[in-house]
Amino acid sequence: MSSHSKLTVLAEGMQAKLQQALAVEVLELINESHLHGRGEVDSHYKLTLVSRQFDGLSRIARHRLVNQLLAAELAGPVHALALHLYSPSEWQQRQQLAPASPACRGGSSH
Repeated sequence: MSSHSKLTVLAEGMQAKLQQALAVEVLELINESHLHGRGEVDSHYKLTLVSRQFDGLSRIARHRLVNQLLAAELAGPVHALALHLYSPSEWQQRQQLAPASPACRGGSSH
């Protein structure tokens, strides 16, 4: 677990929820809010999560599972949550690398 900037109480709570509900092998939650120029502290996150519970689940089922676990946060301050969800074997095939985040298209102009 790591981040490029210090995690907030909200982010720590999100991590705790995921760790309690899933058999987590890798969890990296990166607060990318500062990249979006809106001055918001908890608006944009990137989550890389590896769990054996994702074995046999489609990409959509994995996203639904995580979105349900973090429904309160997504209904509140979290505007965007980029999800990179893998089974352990998929993570090994990816050489333990999640995709880079794209450049922000919104910024302070929206």
